[in-house]
Amino acid sequence: MGEHWPKPPGGRPQKRVFDCVVTLLAAPLWVPVLAVCAVLILILEGRPVFYVSQRQIGVGLFRPILKFRTMVRNADKILNRDTVPIRGTRFLNIPGNSSIYTPIGRIIERLALTELPQLLSVLSGDMSLVGSRPLPSNVMNSLRATYDYADSRFLTKAGLTGPVQLVGRDTISDADRLTIEIEYCRIAAGEGYRMRLDLWLLISTVLVVAAPRQLLTVAQVRQKMRRLASSRFRESGAVGFVLLWCIAGWSGFIAVLIELP
Repeated sequence: MGEHWPKPPGGRPQKRVFDCVVTLLAAPLWVPVLAVCAVLILILEGRPVFYVSQRQIGVGLFRPILKFRTMVRNADKILNRDTVPIRGTRFLNIPGNSSIYTPIGRIIERLALTELPQLLSVLSGDMSLVGSRPLPSNVMNSLRATYDYADSRFLTKAGLTGPVQLVGRDTISDADRLTIEIEYCRIAAGEGYRMRLDLWLLISTVLVVAAPRQLLTVAQVRQKMRRLASSRFRESGAVGFVLLWCIAGWSGFIAVLIELP
Protein backbone atom coordinates (compact mmCIF):
# COMPACT_ATOMS: atom_id res chain seq x y z
CA MET A 1 0.00 0.00 0.00
CA GLY A 2 2.61 2.56 -0.99
CA GLU A 3 6.11 3.39 0.14
CA HIS A 4 6.95 3.48 3.83
CA TRP A 5 8.59 6.69 4.96
CA PRO A 6 10.70 6.83 8.11
CA LYS A 7 9.30 9.21 10.72
CA PRO A 8 10.91 12.69 10.57
CA PRO A 9 12.72 13.99 13.64
CA GLY A 10 10.37 15.56 16.11
CA GLY A 11 10.92 18.02 18.89
CA ARG A 12 8.77 18.73 21.91
CA PRO A 13 5.11 17.59 21.61
CA GLN A 14 3.90 21.17 22.06
CA LYS A 15 5.81 22.15 18.90
CA ARG A 16 3.59 19.84 16.85
CA VAL A 17 0.53 21.28 18.59
CA PHE A 18 1.71 24.78 17.73
CA ASP A 19 2.23 23.82 14.06
CA CYS A 20 -1.26 22.36 13.72
CA VAL A 21 -3.07 25.16 15.57
CA VAL A 22 -1.37 27.97 13.65
CA THR A 23 -1.62 26.30 10.23
CA LEU A 24 -5.30 25.38 10.62
CA LEU A 25 -6.26 28.71 12.16
CA ALA A 26 -4.57 30.58 9.32
CA ALA A 27 -6.01 28.28 6.59
CA PRO A 28 -8.76 30.74 5.57
CA LEU A 29 -5.94 33.17 4.74
CA TRP A 30 -3.26 31.03 3.13
CA VAL A 31 -5.46 28.65 1.11
CA PRO A 32 -6.94 31.44 -1.09
CA VAL A 33 -3.46 32.97 -1.56
CA LEU A 34 -2.09 29.57 -2.56
CA ALA A 35 -4.91 29.19 -5.09
CA VAL A 36 -4.42 32.69 -6.54
CA CYS A 37 -0.65 32.18 -6.94
CA ALA A 38 -1.20 28.83 -8.63
CA VAL A 39 -3.71 30.30 -11.10
CA LEU A 40 -1.44 33.26 -11.90
CA ILE A 41 1.53 30.99 -12.63
CA LEU A 42 -0.66 28.73 -14.78
CA ILE A 43 -2.03 31.66 -16.81
CA LEU A 44 1.19 33.65 -17.15
CA GLU A 45 3.83 30.90 -17.35
CA GLY A 46 1.97 27.68 -18.02
CA ARG A 47 2.70 24.28 -16.55
CA PRO A 48 4.20 23.11 -14.31
CA VAL A 49 2.77 25.34 -11.59
CA PHE A 50 4.75 23.61 -8.85
CA TYR A 51 8.36 22.55 -8.56
CA VAL A 52 8.99 19.28 -6.74
CA SER A 53 12.41 18.04 -5.67
CA GLN A 54 13.90 15.58 -3.22
CA ARG A 55 15.18 17.48 -0.20
CA GLN A 56 16.76 16.41 3.06
CA ILE A 57 14.39 17.12 5.97
CA GLY A 58 16.12 15.13 8.68
CA VAL A 59 19.28 13.16 9.38
CA GLY A 60 19.30 10.68 6.49
CA LEU A 61 15.65 11.49 5.65
CA PHE A 62 14.48 12.81 2.28
CA ARG A 63 11.05 13.82 1.01
CA PRO A 64 9.65 15.28 -2.21
CA ILE A 65 9.21 18.95 -1.26
CA LEU A 66 6.70 21.18 -3.05
CA LYS A 67 7.08 24.87 -3.88
CA PHE A 68 5.76 27.28 -6.50
CA ARG A 69 7.70 27.33 -9.75
CA THR A 70 9.12 30.84 -9.71
CA MET A 71 11.92 30.19 -12.20
CA VAL A 72 12.13 29.21 -15.84
CA ARG A 73 11.60 25.56 -16.71
CA ASN A 74 14.54 23.28 -15.94
CA ALA A 75 16.16 25.97 -13.78
CA ASP A 76 17.41 23.25 -11.45
CA LYS A 77 19.47 21.81 -14.31
CA ILE A 78 21.03 25.22 -15.00
CA LEU A 79 21.67 26.40 -11.45
CA ASN A 80 22.51 23.87 -8.77
CA ARG A 81 25.36 23.21 -6.35
CA ASP A 82 27.15 21.08 -8.96
CA THR A 83 27.04 23.71 -11.73
CA VAL A 84 27.53 26.93 -9.73
CA PRO A 85 31.08 27.53 -8.40
CA ILE A 86 31.37 27.94 -4.62
CA ARG A 87 32.04 31.60 -3.89
CA GLY A 88 32.01 32.33 -0.17
CA THR A 89 29.07 30.12 0.78
CA ARG A 90 28.18 26.50 0.19
CA PHE A 91 24.47 27.21 0.61
CA LEU A 92 23.02 27.93 -2.82
CA ASN A 93 21.32 31.35 -2.77
CA ILE A 94 20.03 32.67 -6.10
CA PRO A 95 19.95 36.51 -6.15
CA GLY A 96 16.48 38.02 -6.43
CA ASN A 97 17.50 39.98 -9.53
CA SER A 98 18.62 36.87 -11.44
CA SER A 99 17.17 36.55 -14.94
CA ILE A 100 16.28 32.94 -14.17
CA TYR A 101 13.16 34.12 -12.30
CA THR A 102 9.94 34.58 -14.24
CA PRO A 103 8.15 37.96 -13.86
CA ILE A 104 5.38 36.52 -11.67
CA GLY A 105 7.92 34.35 -9.91
CA ARG A 106 9.95 37.38 -8.91
CA ILE A 107 6.87 38.89 -7.23
CA ILE A 108 6.07 35.64 -5.44
CA GLU A 109 9.67 35.46 -4.22
CA ARG A 110 9.54 39.09 -3.06
CA LEU A 111 6.41 38.33 -1.02
CA ALA A 112 8.06 35.19 0.43
CA LEU A 113 5.22 33.00 -0.85
CA THR A 114 7.35 30.49 -2.77
CA GLU A 115 7.23 27.91 0.00
CA LEU A 116 3.53 28.39 0.83
CA PRO A 117 2.59 24.92 -0.59
CA GLN A 118 4.85 23.40 2.08
CA LEU A 119 2.14 24.14 4.64
CA LEU A 120 0.65 20.89 3.36
CA SER A 121 3.83 19.15 4.52
CA VAL A 122 3.43 20.84 7.91
CA LEU A 123 -0.09 19.43 8.22
CA SER A 124 1.12 15.96 7.20
CA GLY A 125 3.83 16.09 9.87
CA ASP A 126 6.81 15.95 7.51
CA MET A 127 7.79 19.56 8.22
CA SER A 128 7.38 22.21 10.89
CA LEU A 129 6.53 25.89 10.58
CA VAL A 130 9.91 26.74 12.09
CA GLY A 131 13.14 24.88 11.49
CA SER A 132 16.10 24.61 9.13
CA ARG A 133 15.21 24.80 5.45
CA PRO A 134 15.14 21.51 3.51
CA LEU A 135 18.20 21.15 1.28
CA PRO A 136 19.16 19.15 -1.83
CA SER A 137 21.64 16.33 -1.20
CA ASN A 138 24.40 18.01 -3.24
CA VAL A 139 24.23 21.12 -1.03
CA MET A 140 24.37 18.99 2.12
CA ASN A 141 27.30 17.02 0.73
CA SER A 142 29.12 20.28 0.04
CA LEU A 143 28.47 21.47 3.60
CA ARG A 144 29.64 18.19 5.15
CA ALA A 145 32.93 18.49 3.26
CA THR A 146 33.78 21.48 5.46
CA TYR A 147 31.45 21.13 8.45
CA ASP A 148 31.19 17.53 9.62
CA TYR A 149 28.43 18.54 12.05
CA ALA A 150 26.15 19.93 9.30
CA ASP A 151 23.51 17.21 9.82
CA SER A 152 22.85 18.61 13.29
CA ARG A 153 20.76 21.31 11.60
CA PHE A 154 18.16 18.56 11.20
CA LEU A 155 17.86 17.55 14.87
CA THR A 156 14.26 18.75 14.47
CA LYS A 157 12.02 18.81 11.41
CA ALA A 158 12.86 21.07 8.52
CA GLY A 159 10.75 24.22 8.48
CA LEU A 160 9.34 27.00 6.32
CA THR A 161 11.24 29.67 8.21
CA GLY A 162 13.79 29.94 10.98
CA PRO A 163 16.35 32.17 12.68
CA VAL A 164 18.40 32.55 9.48
CA GLN A 165 15.58 34.47 7.79
CA LEU A 166 15.85 37.16 10.47
CA VAL A 167 19.53 37.71 9.67
CA GLY A 168 19.32 37.38 5.90
CA ARG A 169 20.54 34.30 4.06
CA ASP A 170 22.47 36.37 1.51
CA THR A 171 24.68 38.05 4.10
CA ILE A 172 25.29 35.32 6.69
CA SER A 173 28.33 33.05 6.55
CA ASP A 174 27.95 29.28 6.41
CA ALA A 175 29.46 28.89 9.89
CA ASP A 176 27.11 31.46 11.44
CA ARG A 177 24.11 30.01 9.64
CA LEU A 178 24.83 26.52 10.91
CA THR A 179 25.46 27.90 14.40
CA ILE A 180 22.05 29.53 14.80
CA GLU A 181 20.23 26.71 13.01
CA ILE A 182 21.75 24.10 15.29
CA GLU A 183 21.20 26.24 18.38
CA TYR A 184 17.51 26.57 17.49
CA CYS A 185 17.23 22.80 16.91
CA ARG A 186 18.80 22.00 20.27
CA ILE A 187 16.36 24.33 22.01
CA ALA A 188 13.36 22.99 20.06
CA ALA A 189 14.30 19.36 20.78
CA GLY A 190 14.98 19.94 24.47
CA GLU A 191 13.22 20.83 27.67
CA GLY A 192 13.86 24.51 27.06
CA TYR A 193 11.47 24.73 24.10
CA ARG A 194 8.61 27.20 24.44
CA MET A 195 5.93 27.84 21.81
CA ARG A 196 6.54 31.55 22.16
CA LEU A 197 9.93 30.99 20.47
CA ASP A 198 8.28 29.79 17.26
CA LEU A 199 5.66 32.51 17.55
CA TRP A 200 8.36 35.18 17.76
CA LEU A 201 10.24 33.70 14.78
CA LEU A 202 7.06 33.64 12.68
CA ILE A 203 6.04 37.21 13.50
CA SER A 204 9.61 38.44 12.99
CA THR A 205 9.78 36.73 9.60
CA VAL A 206 6.66 38.57 8.46
CA LEU A 207 8.09 41.87 9.68
CA VAL A 208 11.38 41.22 7.85
CA VAL A 209 9.47 40.48 4.63
CA ALA A 210 7.57 43.76 5.02
CA ALA A 211 10.69 45.72 5.94
CA PRO A 212 13.83 43.94 4.63
CA ARG A 213 16.11 46.58 6.09
CA GLN A 214 15.15 45.62 9.63
CA LEU A 215 17.40 42.54 9.78
CA LEU A 216 18.94 41.37 13.04
CA THR A 217 22.49 40.28 13.78
CA VAL A 218 23.42 36.69 14.59
CA ALA A 219 24.18 37.74 18.17
CA GLN A 220 20.77 39.39 18.56
CA VAL A 221 18.94 36.32 17.28
CA ARG A 222 20.90 33.96 19.55
CA GLN A 223 20.30 36.17 22.58
CA LYS A 224 16.56 36.39 21.88
CA MET A 225 16.21 32.63 21.37
CA ARG A 226 17.96 31.91 24.66
CA ARG A 227 15.80 34.44 26.46
CA LEU A 228 12.59 32.95 25.09
CA ALA A 229 13.77 29.47 26.06
CA SER A 230 14.34 30.58 29.65
CA SER A 231 12.15 28.80 32.19
CA ARG A 232 11.61 32.11 33.98
CA PHE A 233 8.88 32.95 31.47
CA ARG A 234 5.50 31.27 31.61
CA GLU A 235 4.33 29.29 28.60
CA SER A 236 0.63 30.02 29.04
CA GLY A 237 -0.82 32.40 26.52
CA ALA A 238 1.51 31.66 23.61
CA VAL A 239 -1.15 30.00 21.47
CA GLY A 240 -3.52 32.80 22.44
CA PHE A 241 -1.32 35.17 20.48
CA VAL A 242 -1.68 33.18 17.26
CA LEU A 243 -4.55 35.41 16.17
CA LEU A 244 -2.32 38.42 16.75
CA TRP A 245 0.30 36.79 14.56
CA CYS A 246 -2.24 36.29 11.77
CA ILE A 247 -3.29 39.93 11.93
CA ALA A 248 0.32 41.14 12.00
CA GLY A 249 1.27 38.78 9.18
CA TRP A 250 -1.41 39.88 6.80
CA SER A 251 -0.94 43.52 7.70
CA GLY A 252 2.69 43.13 6.60
CA PHE A 253 1.59 41.26 3.46
CA ILE A 254 -0.79 44.08 2.49
CA ALA A 255 1.93 46.64 3.19
CA VAL A 256 4.27 44.87 0.76
CA LEU A 257 1.54 44.75 -1.89
CA ILE A 258 1.05 48.50 -1.56
CA GLU A 259 4.79 49.10 -2.01
CA LEU A 260 5.03 47.00 -5.19
CA PRO A 261 5.32 49.08 -8.39
